[in-house]
Amino acid sequence: QVQLVESGGGPVQPGGSLRLSCTASGQIYSIGTMGWYRQAPGKERELVAQFTRSGSTDYADSVKGRFTISRNNTKNTVYLQMNSLRPEDSAVYYCNAEVWIVHYVRPNAYWGQGTQVTVSS
Repeated sequence: QVQLVESGGGPVQPGGSLRLSCTASGQIYSIGTMGWYRQAPGKERELVAQFTRSGSTDYADSVKGRFTISRNNTKNTVYLQMNSLRPEDSAVYYCNAEVWIVHYVRPNAYWGQGTQVTVSS
């Protein structure tokens, strides 16, 4: 089994910053894509930022220039530095990873439990 554990959410004022962390553990042979999604009440889950299989990064247009994704491969951990936060960034943030548990079986997608980010004055 594979577990993704997130941390770092919470309340913050507009213009403030937060840093989210997500660590993958368990039976991991290799990780492909890994990144962050978010879901606000009444809205669909959307991609925020991720590392692709090639190691490049994708960002939602709404967070470009404000959010930065980074990772520590030795710790199977990905981070999301969120600056200049806005009320519309409020959502549950979910970590997602594409994981091979063995090299000869196709990968599965795993999700963390989610961490709430609330941007409000």
